[in-house]
Amino acid sequence: MRGLGSPRGPEFVTPTVVATVPQDPPQKGAPPKGRLLVAAALVAALTGAAAGIAGGAAGARLSEGSETAPAAALPRVAPAPSAGLSGLSATAARVLPSVVSVETGGGGGSGFVVDGRGHILTNAHVIRGSDRATVVLNDGRRISARVIGEDDDEDLAVLEVDYPRELTPATLGRSGDLAVGDQVLAIGSPLGLSGTVTAGIVSALDREVRLGSARAAALRTAVQTDASINPGNSGGPLVNARGEVVGVNTAIASGRGGGNIGIGFAIPIDRAAPIAERIIRN
Repeated sequence: MRGLGSPRGPEFVTPTVVATVPQDPPQKGAPPKGRLLVAAALVAALTGAAAGIAGGAAGARLSEGSETAPAAALPRVAPAPSAGLSGLSATAARVLPSVVSVETGGGGGSGFVVDGRGHILTNAHVIRGSDRATVVLNDGRRISARVIGEDDDEDLAVLEVDYPRELTPATLGRSGDLAVGDQVLAIGSPLGLSGTVTAGIVSALDREVRLGSARAAALRTAVQTDASINPGNSGGPLVNARGEVVGVNTAIASGRGGGNIGIGFAIPIDRAAPIAERIIRN
């Protein structure tokens, strides 16, 4: 197919310029002038022919290379197999299937599966005013859930789904084993961005904060972290480097803009787990 462009015009032949060279007088014993001219012409002809053949061959090679040789590829790092994940990457991959987004008519947040019977732990303020919610799994599936109980003072609530086999329970750890400086991950759906993982450390232990939205809420102790926590992270897990849940992300200290400033709080799992068990049992 012909490419776009202007039509082909007449071909031009470059005129040959012949220069005259002053002739020297013939030397004694030199071959006749005619023989020199014939020999020079013959050498020039042979040299030109050889150059033309070489040039043609080189042109053919260039032409063939431009049609068949692929463009030079920049070096790339081969992707590592998922089974070879290590460090915090492996921790995130282990926990993400257990984390869900929680959607209600009035808003939403995050949560995580706590057992194999279809129970999900989240914050009470995430589902406040609702008796049902929709949970969105890590793979995008949406499942209806009902609120089976909540503890406003501790800002905790438990959801239950009808198809527990669809869920992957998280592993609960011990918040009492945490130390300041330990690495932690906060996982959830900040600003509706499901499956978001942020990393940080334990900034402080037993930090007193007011949980929930009530002005008269009592002070509760919490794990302080600098892992980025934003609206929508509420109810999601705070996990240690082994992928064990050590807290329930619930609150942040924010500036005038309302965004994260590196001060977040999680309800210690040592306190949250017994409350969840009580709600499920009753």
